[in-house]
Amino acid sequence: MRVFAAALLALAAPVAAQTATGKVAAGVETPETRIPTDVRRLTILVRNMENSLKLYRDVIGLKVNYDQNLTVSGVALPAGQPGNPVRLVLLNGNDPFIGWIGLMEYSNPPLEAAADYPKRLQAGGTVLILNTDDAAKRCEMAKSVPGVTFTAEVREQRYPGRGGGPEIVVIGCNFFDPDGLLIEMNQIVSQ
Repeated sequence: MRVFAAALLALAAPVAAQTATGKVAAGVETPETRIPTDVRRLTILVRNMENSLKLYRDVIGLKVNYDQNLTVSGVALPAGQPGNPVRLVLLNGNDPFIGWIGLMEYSNPPLEAAADYPKRLQAGGTVLILNTDDAAKRCEMAKSVPGVTFTAEVREQRYPGRGGGPEIVVIGCNFFDPDGLLIEMNQIVSQ
């Protein structure tokens, strides 16, 4: 009974939350009680599925776990036309439930896209931050994907620690993906 009680106490004790690469996010603890919301997935409406897969699957290293052709209503997701055929690909990193990326390509007709890729973010812009264990290599690989536009080459960045804790040091790069989403790909060096 004591062993069982000790195991329950250990499970209930707050522990530092780990990143997908197994590193601890200093100053962030797992909530003692579950909060009501998980950040499940970000879905990106893409111009060209195969080109986007070159980045998200082949360069970033996410795993395809769903790849289906569907028909959309044009209502719940206010894009395209009712009855539009789409291809939806879902990819995940190390977690089997949260933090996924969805890629959706409309066809017959395809979605209209901005003529120019963005060069600067504006209000409402989005930054997708990805942690990896080999940022310099993956940043270099991203340069080979058509439509990827770099805003910052691989470099070291330093951020103040949480709650007065140690400084957070990462190396990484920043680039727009083929559809204009800004990505910061980094590797935690120390925290």
